[in-house]
Amino acid sequence: MSDDRKEAAKAYWKENLRLLITLIVIWFAVSYGAGVLFKDALDTIQMGGFPLGFWFAQQGSIYTFIVLIFVYVFRMNQLDRKYDVHEE
Repeated sequence: MSDDRKEAAKAYWKENLRLLITLIVIWFAVSYGAGVLFKDALDTIQMGGFPLGFWFAQQGSIYTFIVLIFVYVFRMNQLDRKYDVHEE
């Protein structure tokens, strides 16, 4: 493998890890933070007739996870095209 390809592979992996870490931090903040740690503070707000903390614990973290999957797919497709490792 040439030096240029090795550098491109390192840069690709570095951007991939940065994206993964960012999405995992968001997922953790929403699922654990909003559903557990900040539940009492969020319960003062109503959403659809239910306290917001309860909503995040039951539904919000799942919806957030699904959105993060689509964001990951979109961003990885961009990253693959950037480093010319996309599938035709």
